[in-house]
Amino acid sequence: MSVQGRNVEIWHRPSCSKSRGALEILREAGVEPVVVDYVANPPTKARLRQAIADAGLSVRQAIRSKESEYAARGLADLALPDDVLLEAMVAAPVLIDRPFVFTPKGVRLCRPPETVLELL
Repeated sequence: MSVQGRNVEIWHRPSCSKSRGALEILREAGVEPVVVDYVANPPTKARLRQAIADAGLSVRQAIRSKESEYAARGLADLALPDDVLLEAMVAAPVLIDRPFVFTPKGVRLCRPPETVLELL
């Protein structure tokens, strides 16, 4: 059974090579996903928490520590609870690692982009 485009969503950032790569792999596989610019339209805290959990990640694994916002918000403190990190990610969505891809087969943070093949 193949995955249909209407059942596939990607949290995409056009400036990110990993995100562009995952989107290209999807399209090469004949899947036209729902493309969500998650910086312009950030997920809710609850949706982000669920996406991270469904991908089998910790909140720390889903945050972009190299973004200037990370240091500016003091997020390097390992004692910070997940709720603080999630709130920062929703307030500054550039902190959300990308691309998250959602299909009926699951959710993955597609780094490297070829990880998306697990979902097809």
